[in-house]
Amino acid sequence: MPKTARANRSTVEMEDLLPPPLPASRPYRVLIADDHVVVRCGLRALLSGQPGIEVCGEASDGAEAVAVAKSEKPDLLVLDLTMPEKNGLDVLQEVRATSEQTAVLVLSMHFSDELARQVLRLGALGYMLKSDADVELLAAVDHMRHGQPFFTSRLAISMAQNFVDGSTAVAPGQPQLTEREVQVIQLLCTGRSNKEVAAELGVSTRTIESHRNHIMRKMEFESFSDLVRYAIRSNLIEA
Repeated sequence: MPKTARANRSTVEMEDLLPPPLPASRPYRVLIADDHVVVRCGLRALLSGQPGIEVCGEASDGAEAVAVAKSEKPDLLVLDLTMPEKNGLDVLQEVRATSEQTAVLVLSMHFSDELARQVLRLGALGYMLKSDADVELLAAVDHMRHGQPFFTSRLAISMAQNFVDGSTAVAPGQPQLTEREVQVIQLLCTGRSNKEVAAELGVSTRTIESHRNHIMRKMEFESFSDLVRYAIRSNLIEA
C-alpha cells in the first residue's frame, strides 16, 4: 500500500504499527515529549541508565515534538497528550504520517477507556499512565523495542473486564464525575444549549460553561463529540 494511502487512513491496523527489527549493534533511540521539565528529566533518568537505550532528544511542546521527530527519526516517541502549540493527538497523527518507523508510547494523567481507544486508532503502540511510569516505563519500552504493544495495567484490566462482561465500571485511577457533572453531561448531550441547561438547573450560563470546560479537561476530551461518545458508552444517555 502506498505511504500516502496509509497515512490518510483514520484507523490504523496493528501490523502497520510494528517497527522493523533493529540491528543488534544499534541503540534504541527514544525521544521524550512533555511540557514539564521535571517529567522530562525523570523519564530521561529512568531511560539513560539502561543498556542499549539512547535518549536522542527532548521536546517541550507539540510543534517541537513533530520537528524533532522528523529530524531525528527516533525508534520511539514517548508522548504526553496535553502540551502547548499542538496537542498530543495532533502530534501522534503527524508523526505516524511522516515517520512510520517511529513507534509512539502515549502518556496520560488520567485513565479513560475512550481516550485509550482513540490514541490506539490513531497509531499509538502503547498507552501508559504517568503515575505508573516509575514502575512500568522500562517494561513498556522493552515491549516497544520488540515490536509488542503495551497497555498500562489499569487499561489491561479494564479491557479484559469489558471483553468478558461488557461492564462499564470505572477502573482504578479513572477520574470520577460528580453528580452535578453527570447532570450537565446528560443535558448537554441531549442537544440543550448552555443557556437552556443553566435555566433547567437554576444556575448561570457561565457556571454551565465552567462545568463543561472542567469536564473536558478532567476527562481529557478533545472535542464535544468525544463527550457525547463517552455519555453513550457510559449509558448516561441513549444512543
